[in-house]
Amino acid sequence: MTVTPFKRTSDASQPGTAEAVTPGRPLLRLADISKTFNNGVTACAGIDLTIRPGEFVSLLGPSGCGKSTLLKLIAGLAAPSSGTLDWPQSEYDAEGMPTPALGFVFQEPTLLPWRTVTDNVYLPLLLAGLSKRDVQERIDEVLALVGLGQFADAHPRQLSGGMKMRVSIARALVTRPKILLMDEPFAALDEITRIKLNDDLLQLFAKQGLTVIFVTHSVYESVYLSSRIVVMSSRPGRISADIPIEVNCPRDEEYRTSTLYNERCRFVSAALRHAMTAGDIA
Repeated sequence: MTVTPFKRTSDASQPGTAEAVTPGRPLLRLADISKTFNNGVTACAGIDLTIRPGEFVSLLGPSGCGKSTLLKLIAGLAAPSSGTLDWPQSEYDAEGMPTPALGFVFQEPTLLPWRTVTDNVYLPLLLAGLSKRDVQERIDEVLALVGLGQFADAHPRQLSGGMKMRVSIARALVTRPKILLMDEPFAALDEITRIKLNDDLLQLFAKQGLTVIFVTHSVYESVYLSSRIVVMSSRPGRISADIPIEVNCPRDEEYRTSTLYNERCRFVSAALRHAMTAGDIA
């Protein structure tokens, strides 16, 4: 599908925008990535994708198109069947393997119920061998960032669904990642909570200088959040369209109800409809 990019008219300094993209050396390059499982199912094939610092990239596509699989390949939770993942800005371990700074937010918060909010956020630092005393200030900072400073001593059973997801985001941010990977983190939440967390995520994106790769089924969510939307076809997942989403206003309620936003949603919806007929199955 041929995609005509929207003209760049944005101001990257505006709060609440997803326009912090910077030129130069990529953070990540995927070249001809494919993944076939042991049962013979090919989840994705021939994926070529470049992620640059400061981008908010949404992976959008129908169920089963390999979005979550691709995210796991990027995270190193699975190995591609073919192709290469290159981390130009990463350090390398003693065995010559890249050690990119990644944070991962899963579909479910996956909190340990017997641990407090503070101790759940501390967990990746504990596993890295850091003492709680040395990182307590860092934990307090990320809890304040996600609006949970007053709930540091609470347990998961005392939190709402949205608050649990905030803890999950804080746990990912506490490692100070270069890239934040998010696998449909708001899909199970009610619409009001989801809208609020979308807004909060954009604020975190701007404040922390993050690069985000975000998996979603929602056209509306992807257009609201993203600087780029990568549309994937039905299985086997391939990149059907790569669409820049550029605006010259803050991403807020006014933008969400604007003609500009609706135009972009219609454009991306058309690209998604095309993608759903481009794979082997619809």
